[in-house]
Amino acid sequence: MPVVPAARRLGIAASNLSPGIHPDDVHLMQFLQDKGIEPIPANWNDPQVDWSVFDAILIRTTWDYFQQYAQFLAWLAQIEQLGIPTINPLRLLRWNSDKRYLLQLRQHGVDIIPTQVMGAAELSNALGPMRGTDVVIKPTVSGTAWHTVRGTAGSPTLNAAICELPRHMDYLIQPFMPEIEREGELSLLFFDNVFSHAVRKRPAANDYRVQSEFGGSVEIVTPDATVVAAAQRSLLAVAQLGYEDGSYARIDGVLSAGRFLIMEVEMIEPALYFEGDAAAAQRFADVIERRLSLLRPLSLLA
Repeated sequence: MPVVPAARRLGIAASNLSPGIHPDDVHLMQFLQDKGIEPIPANWNDPQVDWSVFDAILIRTTWDYFQQYAQFLAWLAQIEQLGIPTINPLRLLRWNSDKRYLLQLRQHGVDIIPTQVMGAAELSNALGPMRGTDVVIKPTVSGTAWHTVRGTAGSPTLNAAICELPRHMDYLIQPFMPEIEREGELSLLFFDNVFSHAVRKRPAANDYRVQSEFGGSVEIVTPDATVVAAAQRSLLAVAQLGYEDGSYARIDGVLSAGRFLIMEVEMIEPALYFEGDAAAAQRFADVIERRLSLLRPLSLLA
């Protein structure tokens, strides 16, 4: 009588901020179950979780990691010590957790929004040559507009906001891109470096933040081939930096003067926008199945 292999147990790393399976991932979880993969959500910052029971861990809604960054890095070290593979790999997660990676991508020929990285004490001096420019300042380790300020360089209002920023952090300084208010921000999703689908995110009226928490909206779009090619070049640069083994990525950017400028290459816990696109969820489930077969072949689980 043949031995029926046990279901592979896939830990779905969530958080206290967003526990369980997010509604956007419901299609994905069903497709995984159909493949004999048991998705089990667990909060990354729950000390009671025994991560050793999983065959692999998929990072999904760890949306508070940047607020507990030292703890998050310690958790990654714990997973590494246990020998549990993660999707995406641990070294890629660590690299991608600090947005100063944008400077490395620029060195590899990627068009990014002009970016400087400064310590909190250096911000005022760095903004001197930009006086009168509309700028955005945000931590290098951040998300969801956390500790993010926008204003006119040199203005008393922005100077006061800078004084309120945590002093122990490093920050990105970028010119604000007015195209975000006019046309929105594009997000392109890739699985195993193959383009899957894209969305346009728009801010609410009188705001610049595209996140849903601030009233932003999302629509599925078909990007121009030149935009897809620009996003793919950013992934090629990631590979040239030695991180060629990513399973998923969301490339955020904005069209400006005919160029797609990269704002972020999100390879940790991006929203994947599956809720209105079950076929995209199926594509990612196929990628996860292939990765699991390489990481923990079924023959080892029988």
